[in-house]
Amino acid sequence: MDAHVARQDRYESLEYRACGRSGLRLPRLSLGLWQNFGDDRSLEGQRAILRRAFDLGVFHFDLANNYGPPKGASETNFGRILDLDFRPYRDEMVITTKAGWVMGPGPHQQGGSRKYLLSSLDRSLARMGLDHVDIFYSHRPDPDTPLEETMLALHHAVVSGRALYAGISSYAPEATRRAAAIMRDLGTPLVVHQPSYSMLNRWVEDGLLTAAADEGMGVVAFSPLAQGLLTSRYLDGSVPGDSRAGVGRPSWRENMLSENILERARALNGIAAERGQTLAQMAIAWVLRDQGPRTVTTALIGASSVEQLEQNLAAVGGPDFTEEELRAIDRWAVDSDVNIWWGATASTP
Repeated sequence: MDAHVARQDRYESLEYRACGRSGLRLPRLSLGLWQNFGDDRSLEGQRAILRRAFDLGVFHFDLANNYGPPKGASETNFGRILDLDFRPYRDEMVITTKAGWVMGPGPHQQGGSRKYLLSSLDRSLARMGLDHVDIFYSHRPDPDTPLEETMLALHHAVVSGRALYAGISSYAPEATRRAAAIMRDLGTPLVVHQPSYSMLNRWVEDGLLTAAADEGMGVVAFSPLAQGLLTSRYLDGSVPGDSRAGVGRPSWRENMLSENILERARALNGIAAERGQTLAQMAIAWVLRDQGPRTVTTALIGASSVEQLEQNLAAVGGPDFTEEELRAIDRWAVDSDVNIWWGATASTP
């Protein structure tokens, strides 16, 4: 492939929203590189997805130090594609990364210590060939590190020029408020929170969306499809060989395909069909629905192909939800024990 020349009309495809009380704006849908951008996928396939996403108005690309496989590979591959296609567009892009989960052996390869976060950020920048990222996140709260130390590391990442903004991920409501207060005192406000959120994982509605709005933080919702459960892939109860369940991804639990969850997904699929959408499209649109000040800023979607990317991006073109539809969805959209990150959230510092 020759170097990419982006479409001139790329900013006409998606709506953009302010990220909390900041000047940063994000597209309503963003691309997450948690899955499908490791060394188990072809670089040309990854390159095609990223090119198409950018041409359709997606300029926010979300990574983390441990994304792969192996860990770090997503950042390395993204850096390669950045060199091939996107260096002329770097100032248009919002590139984010995180640190917090395990990267290797020893006490300083995980958690929220200043040593781990800042050394990890340096390695992430080297893998991607960048001098800074746009947002650097504490990927999870660490009960073994004082919250003040973790926030001071984020503050230093910004004042040292390695990141433009700071964020947190999977923090409970009270910890979010405490973290925001610390960062305000330091002079580097938190601008964004990245929690898991889907029709089968609604924990954020119990105080977190309100806390983020009160603290002036945008919300970047990840896993809006509940790791594929809110797609058509599992509705008949079978497990496709190339699915997350089929390949045994570490993020998958066997109980995720219980009959209760499948019943809920099938019922929701019926509602989506009546709206003229796929289940995945309705699930993404639902996460982005109008909730007043608590409305999610952007949802992170994944993609294993250009076709899947385009189908997911079409979620924002559907009809608004009626009150009747929302009531029908609420009957089936209930917490279903699919929040694999809850252990970290529940043990906040």
